[in-house]
Amino acid sequence: MPLTRLLRPRRRPAPSRRAVMRALGTASTLLFGAAMLAACTATPAPTGTPGDTTIALLLPDAKTARYETFDRPLFEERVAELGDYDVLYANADQDAAKQQQQAESALTAGAGVLVLDPVDATAAVSIVASANARGVPVISYDRLIAGGDLAYYVSFDNEKVGVLQATAFVEGVRDSVDGGAEGSGILMVNGSPTDSNAALFKDGAHSIIDDSGLHVLAEYDTPGWNPEKAQEWVSGQIAQHRDEIAGVYAANDATAGGAVAALRVANVSPWPIVTGQDAELSAIQRLLTGDQYMTVYKAIKPQARLAAEVAVKLLHGETVTAPLEIQGTPSTLLDPVAVTVDNIMQTVVADGFWTVEDICTPAYADACEAAGIE
Repeated sequence: MPLTRLLRPRRRPAPSRRAVMRALGTASTLLFGAAMLAACTATPAPTGTPGDTTIALLLPDAKTARYETFDRPLFEERVAELGDYDVLYANADQDAAKQQQQAESALTAGAGVLVLDPVDATAAVSIVASANARGVPVISYDRLIAGGDLAYYVSFDNEKVGVLQATAFVEGVRDSVDGGAEGSGILMVNGSPTDSNAALFKDGAHSIIDDSGLHVLAEYDTPGWNPEKAQEWVSGQIAQHRDEIAGVYAANDATAGGAVAALRVANVSPWPIVTGQDAELSAIQRLLTGDQYMTVYKAIKPQARLAAEVAVKLLHGETVTAPLEIQGTPSTLLDPVAVTVDNIMQTVVADGFWTVEDICTPAYADACEAAGIE
C-alpha cells in the first residue's frame, strides 16, 4: 500500500455511525489515554521539532483484520481531535523491506514522529536508527522493536494473552474429551517468527500447556501470520494425526480461520477445541457456531488513542509519562480479556467493539438467539 497523506480535519468527511460508536465507547476507555499520560513514571522524550504537524503511522499487514478496521481509524480520529495535524499512513503488507521504504518516505516527507508496528522486530531497528539520526522519535506500537532508541512502547500484556488462550484451551479440551485431557493430542499453530509478540504468546501458552497433560503432536510458527499457510500446515497434520487431534491452539483469529478451514475440508469429527486472538468479527461468529472455542479481546481503542496522544506530545518535544519501563523504554501494557460464547455481550458488545447488528446477521440469527445475544 502506498504512503497516504490524510488531509487536515477541516477537510475530513463526517464519520460514519459505526465510527462514532467506536469513538464513544465506554467512559473508562475515553479516559484511559489521559490517565496513562498522568501515570507514575515520567521519562523525558526525545526532542522533536516544535511546530511539526505530521505523524506517520506504519502498520504491518492487512491480513490481520484489526489494523485496517480499528487501529488506523481510531488513531486517525484521536489525532484529529487533538488538533490540526496530518497523518501519513502506510501498510507494509507483511513485507519488511517495503516497510523500510515506507518509513524512509515518511521521514523524507517531513514526519516528525513515527508510530511503527514492525513487520520484523529485528529489521525495524534500522528504521529506528534512521529516524533517530534525524531527531525523529519512534513509538513502538503493539510489537516491541528489538533495539534502538525508542521514545515509547504501547501494547498489551502479550505473555498473558498466551496464558489466557491456553487456560481456556486446556479447560475446553478437558470438558470435551471423555476421561479428561491427560494424553490428549493437540496441534499448536503459533504466530509469525518475525513478530516479537508471537514469542510471548507462545511462552505464555506453553507455561500452561506443558503442565496440563496434553500431548503436543506438532507445532508450527506461521510465516507472516498467513492463514493460508496455517490451513496448509493443519491439513498436513490432519493427514498424519487425524483421530488424535483433540484441540488446535491457534495464536490469532486469522490462523484459527485457516485451521478451521482445514478441519472443515477434512470433515474432522469430533470437532476439536480451537483458540484465537483479536476478537475479529468472523471469530466471534465462529464462537456462536462452535467452530472456535475462544478468542482474546484486546481493547484497541485505548491503545490507538494513547499512541496518538503520545505522538502529539512527542511531536512538540514534550515530556511523556508511562507506568512502567521495558528495556529502557517508557511503556504501557494493557490487559487482554478472554472471550467465549458466554461473555460476548459483556465484552466486545459492551465496549462497542462490535454491535449486535454486526454479529447477528441473518446467517447467525438462530445462533445469536441461542446464545442470548440480542
